[in-house]
Parts: sequence; structure tokens; C-alpha cells
Amino acid sequence: MEDIYVDNYLVKGDRYYTKEHEWVLVRNGIAEVGITDYAQKQLGDIVYVDLPEVGKEIDAGDTLANIESVKNVAPVYAPVTGKVVQVNEDLKDEPGLINDDPYDAGWIAVVEMNDPTEIEDLMTAQDYAEYLKEIVEEEKEEEVEMKEEEELLEDYIEDLYERSEDGGFGEETK
Repeated sequence: MEDIYVDNYLVKGDRYYTKEHEWVLVRNGIAEVGITDYAQKQLGDIVYVDLPEVGKEIDAGDTLANIESVKNVAPVYAPVTGKVVQVNEDLKDEPGLINDDPYDAGWIAVVEMNDPTEIEDLMTAQDYAEYLKEIVEEEKEEEVEMKEEEELLEDYIEDLYERSEDGGFGEETK
């Protein structure tokens, strides 16, 4: 599935999501977990991440980690049940990786799932994007757009073309 932008928030198409704004990327019964672009932007500058211990058994809904930002401290809830098999040690020295790259370099932990069918209880990227759209519209008190990455690229190219037609690239076109 394509990545989706809801207003200016990225929703990666290859993940599952929770209503608390965690994401899960599943490969062979292993779940990589992090927070969404929306969540990291709401938190602001992240200054500390309290990571779980490797080997810790967690249940879905338990607090997996805590993230401290300049604004507040927020829990990260485990989207699945299982054992923490790896944590992102880079976050100890660079917690801002979550702000810079919440879906890749800013992952928080890897959980070996007890029951891979738990994924069925989470939202697909499309479902999460629709959920997020409702939240953002309520916050902004106006409608926002939801576009797939391909549509954004088409809009960008169209905008570049229109600006070049209007002489928007330095030298006037005649």
C-alpha cells in the first residue's frame, strides 16, 4: 500500500497502527514498534526515551516506553503481546531521531509476538489515515486533505510546471 499524507502528517502504508498513535511493522512474527509522525509532532522536541529492557514480557496495552519532550512525558503503549527482543540503543544518545525519522531510524523496540493474529485488532494504514483525518479536522476546525504519495508528487510537478509557465523560476520565460 502507498504511503498516505493526512494534511502534513505521514502515514506509512506498510504498517499497522493504534488509536494511541503507535505503529507496528511486522515481519515473520517480529513486530518493530514506534510512534507516528503525528505523535512526534504533537510531542515536540524529544529529549529522552525511557526504553524497555530486552527480555521484558509485555501485554498489548501495557506501557512499553516513555518519551520525554520539552512539552511533557508520554507513554508508548505496546500494540502487541510478547517479549522485547531488541531496543533502539541509538535513542539513548539521540532521542531526536524520533522527531527526525519516526518510521525508520526512530523505531523504539522490537517485540517477538506471542500471537501474530493480534495484528488483526490494529488499524491498517488506510484506517489510521481516516482516523487521523478526523482528529486533525477537529483540531483545525476545517477539512484537511488525505493524499497518497503518488498524488502529492503529481501535484508538486504540476505546481512546478505552472510556476515555470508564469516565470516563477528566476528568469522570465517568454
